[in-house]
Amino acid sequence: MGEWKKVRIGEFLTERQGRYKPDDNAIATYKRLDKIDFSGTAHISEKPSKTDMIVVQPGDLVISGINVAKGAIAVYQGTEPVTATIHYSSYIFDDSVIDLEYFKYFVKSPAFIETLKKQVKGGIKTEIKPKVFLPLEISLPDLPTQKQIVKKISVNLKRVNKLAKEIETQKRYAKQLRRNILQDAIEGKLTADWRKEHPVQKGNPDYDAEALFESIQKERKVDKKRKTLPPILDVEKPFELPTGWKWVRLGEVCESNLGKMLDGIKNQGISRKYLRNLNVRWFDFDLSDLLEMKIQDEELLRCSVQKGDLLVCEGGYPGRSAIWNENYNICFQKAIHRVRFYLMSDMPIIFNYYLFYLCETN
Repeated sequence: MGEWKKVRIGEFLTERQGRYKPDDNAIATYKRLDKIDFSGTAHISEKPSKTDMIVVQPGDLVISGINVAKGAIAVYQGTEPVTATIHYSSYIFDDSVIDLEYFKYFVKSPAFIETLKKQVKGGIKTEIKPKVFLPLEISLPDLPTQKQIVKKISVNLKRVNKLAKEIETQKRYAKQLRRNILQDAIEGKLTADWRKEHPVQKGNPDYDAEALFESIQKERKVDKKRKTLPPILDVEKPFELPTGWKWVRLGEVCESNLGKMLDGIKNQGISRKYLRNLNVRWFDFDLSDLLEMKIQDEELLRCSVQKGDLLVCEGGYPGRSAIWNENYNICFQKAIHRVRFYLMSDMPIIFNYYLFYLCETN
């Protein structure tokens, strides 16, 4: 390792002075530095500004005071001066002391954050001004060591980026594999061997979907005001069912309704916690930020969830689903569908898990 020494950033960076009003004639013909993204790329535009401006000269090091620790630092490569708002600062740098690539990596490092915490009064502010930035004392290796460090970082970052791409590819493969498995499940392919050992027993609802459907219809309370569900046409059937299975409309085997509508001052009743679509995640619920609204006792039957109910988002995150497995009931808002199987036994939970996985395939 080469020699390291304590230096202040102001020993190798010199702030370019000058501050201008947006309508100053001195900068009237200059384009504007719109932003520096987190990859360190400067973006130029001709958009006007109402904020005081600075001038950036070709070859200057430009830093975003708001996002420098996220990588918003760049060398301006243009051939003409540009302006930038005073949320940026521009510097002339001494390349005999600092390798700019090394410095870019440094300001994105935990070491830089720790330096700010230790040396800036009151900790990290929302914006790092030159008067705070330049006096910071850092450990700096000699120039050859800086260049070697940059070379090592570049090699390892290439490996990391390659690995990250491979991870994303494998995630896509895993997601597609999951969908394929679920699709095979709802088409009966995963249980083909089991069905050979357990053939259809006509009239037995445990082995015959037609008999199960008849049992459900006995439990089902038909609302005469609602239109009769239409028969399922052959063109609607996406695949051929195994022997003993049956196509049905969802409304023929379970009830589904939306929860309580938020209607402001018209709400009456007792304040109760309720689920929003934000609380519904795939597989489970986020109960860390439940809100309350007033719900009357007579609304509870329609607007509350019990253990085993499937909840499906309608608004915000359409189709996102989870099964309520808590041992207490909770209310829910109109943006959520509550799905409840008609048969009152252990079957509802089994059915709702099946329906939940069915939602994932669509």
